Amino acid sequence: MADTLLETPLASLHRELGGKMVPFAGYAMPVQYPAGIMAEHLATRAGAALFDVSHMGQAELLGEGAAAALEALTPADIRILKPGRQKYGLLLNPEGGIVDDFMVANLGGDRLFLVVNASRKAVDLPLIEAALPAGVRLTPLPDRALLAFQGPQAVPLLAGLAPAVAALPFMGVAETEIDGIPVLVSRSGYTGEDGVEISVPAERAEALAKRLLSLPGVVPAGLGARDSLRLEAGLCLYGNDIDETTSPVEAALVWTIGKRRRMEWNFPGAERTRAELENGPSRLRVGILPEGRQPARAHTAIHAPGGAAMGEITSGTFGPSLNGPCAMGYVARGHAADGTALELQVRGKALPARVAATPFVPHRYAR
Repeated sequence: MADTLLETPLASLHRELGGKMVPFAGYAMPVQYPAGIMAEHLATRAGAALFDVSHMGQAELLGEGAAAALEALTPADIRILKPGRQKYGLLLNPEGGIVDDFMVANLGGDRLFLVVNASRKAVDLPLIEAALPAGVRLTPLPDRALLAFQGPQAVPLLAGLAPAVAALPFMGVAETEIDGIPVLVSRSGYTGEDGVEISVPAERAEALAKRLLSLPGVVPAGLGARDSLRLEAGLCLYGNDIDETTSPVEAALVWTIGKRRRMEWNFPGAERTRAELENGPSRLRVGILPEGRQPARAHTAIHAPGGAAMGEITSGTFGPSLNGPCAMGYVARGHAADGTALELQVRGKALPARVAATPFVPHRYAR
């Protein structure tokens, strides 16, 4: 596997910790450690867990007009973003489909810091670069690792090593040091819990990871727990819940479209977005709770009770915190209201389910 897949700077540490390595987005990544996915998931909800997300794409957008340049590709209001703040956004294609979702932070002095999905960075970065005017440049950061330290105890545990981190608000960003290691920290994550994501020079990543894992009660966690945590939190996974065929309106991500951008309508695919906002889309992404304990996986057909198929599951798992299955998928707009009865075709049988509000587990971000 190592001959064909890329590795993150923490690959040796994953193997030392007993990580089960699997292919993911072109990388060898740990799906779980010996304790197992459920234990890692519950440890994140109760305490603190460390995830390696160094496969993600990191880059800086530099130069006067960087925010305006990025707005040529996204309906997010980037220019309103103040120094030391971060937001979630969508890159759109001319048809109004989602090329990727991303995080962007304003580091001050015409510096934007971007994090894009591992599976899409080879698409996103050339797309952004091609849209840049003279004087604005994109600098990929392949020499940096990215660690996610998540859970209600993550920031309190970090406070002794990096007091500046404890002072960060939700979606706040700071360049600081953790135990003497220079880092860029954002108070954000993909689990629904409080926590941080830490960009660190690749050569210092293992030392930082080991220091964080030495803190009381901290466990390593892999892709399996990351997926069940984000699904309980109602967060989209690119390639499953959103892709180049889905629009922000269908995906229930209208909140990412800035107020000013809805007055200007000068972003890619604005015609489709505007039409769907005015007339309603034909389908919508919804949360789904199947009855019983059998999970419904991606591509499971969704039916109206006793009727024809009218959608499909895009993500589904057993939720350890819910102690039951949960899923997301697209259904015809007339069947999208909370509480609507559905049937899922699981292993040839009709499994009763209902539309449910997300998140399935309440977010506990720092407010």
